[in-house]
Amino acid sequence: MLITFNQKEYQKLNDKSYQLEKRRLQIELLKLQEDVIKNKRRICIVLEGRDTAGKSSAYKFFTQYLIPKNFKYVNLGIPTKWESSHWFQRWKSVIPKKGEIAFLDRSWYTRALTEPVMGYCTEKQYRDFMNRVIPWEQNLLDDGVEIIKFYFSLSKAQQKRRMKARKHSQLKYWKLSPNDERVLTMWDAFTLYKEQMFEGTSPDFSPWIVINANNKMIARLSALRYLLNQTDYEQKKLLKPLAWSRNINNYKVLLEGVEFSNLDYEQYKILSKYMDDE
Repeated sequence: MLITFNQKEYQKLNDKSYQLEKRRLQIELLKLQEDVIKNKRRICIVLEGRDTAGKSSAYKFFTQYLIPKNFKYVNLGIPTKWESSHWFQRWKSVIPKKGEIAFLDRSWYTRALTEPVMGYCTEKQYRDFMNRVIPWEQNLLDDGVEIIKFYFSLSKAQQKRRMKARKHSQLKYWKLSPNDERVLTMWDAFTLYKEQMFEGTSPDFSPWIVINANNKMIARLSALRYLLNQTDYEQKKLLKPLAWSRNINNYKVLLEGVEFSNLDYEQYKILSKYMDDE
């Protein structure tokens, strides 16, 4: 099951409306964190996507007002030789503890995306990962870990613009590495592995949530709203999108070959029980 957000560019979204919606959602996120602490829950939020898709800025957006000691940011970087050959053990060490939310800026899915594209893993390592990752996530779920997997998707033209902006920025030039520009030339290969990842690693209990990231403000609001709507917590206030953003939560399902689109979350939650296998 793959959940896709078919977003449009909202011309009415200005800084004022963005800040109002941001505050509304962040208040609810703090309620969720307090529930996680009180009930010793464990939530793991995976942030994946191409370079410049907005993963790091989404993390900062999510955590701006959270209680620092009860969440952690994970970005493991380049694996050692041992870590590369003991892939799941490497990531098991950063799974959230009881009462904690973990934000993974890139995750174990690096082996399904960047590593095979760039030649950083062998075919055997890649296929072993694809065969084992869902049972591994099922074990985490059985241990009480709640996993939310976001994929921030952007267009090739948008990625090229953002990389160019980084290159010429006096404040962000350091974020651009030779590998980043190389990745841009390997767009099609990355797309191939991305689609294989979606096809093989998006079961009902741990689906990929695809966020249109061409507009970073809309992407952050959409991702946070999905998290809050999807997750139960005390004193939860049902979040209905404001008028300017009512189309952000556009879910779709396929029933007996007929596509039902432009669904809100409540409609999707009911119909998804009967959706066709993808």
